Amino acid sequence: MSFTLYNYVLSGNCYKVRLMAALLGVEYETVSVDFYPGFEHRTPKMLALNPAGTLPVLTSGDMVLTETQAMLMWLALEYDSTGQWLPQGDAQQTAVLMEWLGFAGRLTQSAGLARLHDMLGWDTDGPVAKAAATRDLRALELHLTDRVLEGGLWIAGDLPTIADIACFPYVALSPDAGLDHDGYPAIRNWLYAIRGLPGFVAMPGIHYLHEDPRGSDG
Repeated sequence: MSFTLYNYVLSGNCYKVRLMAALLGVEYETVSVDFYPGFEHRTPKMLALNPAGTLPVLTSGDMVLTETQAMLMWLALEYDSTGQWLPQGDAQQTAVLMEWLGFAGRLTQSAGLARLHDMLGWDTDGPVAKAAATRDLRALELHLTDRVLEGGLWIAGDLPTIADIACFPYVALSPDAGLDHDGYPAIRNWLYAIRGLPGFVAMPGIHYLHEDPRGSDG
């Protein structure tokens, strides 16, 4: 196998890596970690691998990656011969892409935390997380609307990149926190387009297009 992913099936961050690998056609080994209710990510064995006690963790040979966006970058650099997923020829496009990787981290701390609060009763301020997530969804909607007016669809460039994959899960899963997409038509179209990519894989809460009871929404 090319790499090992320490994985929790309901984690949006773990799903980013699974989705990227699927889109690239990369096979890998999965180690299931009982994030909840077992809190296995905080056991001495897992903390020895990742002292931060977070998931996912990706290992390949002697390399250990604990930041999801770094995993997406590594997958693109290691397995994408086309250069589509992490374009590097245009400095401005690359800088914009990096900005949106940072935005994806914000989504984890807003929509992701709001989802944990509502689904698992996580010890966080749910209303504050939902307010932050609403601001983030509005910002993404404005950006994607601008992209449509420019004749585009994807977050950074003419083709999907790791920026799209980094932002996708917690936007698609935001209805789990009561944050639906009815007022975000550009987001809805973008979610639909990602789910139509060749090689797309689903997760609980994110359906394949042909089996989604909610239609084109994520």
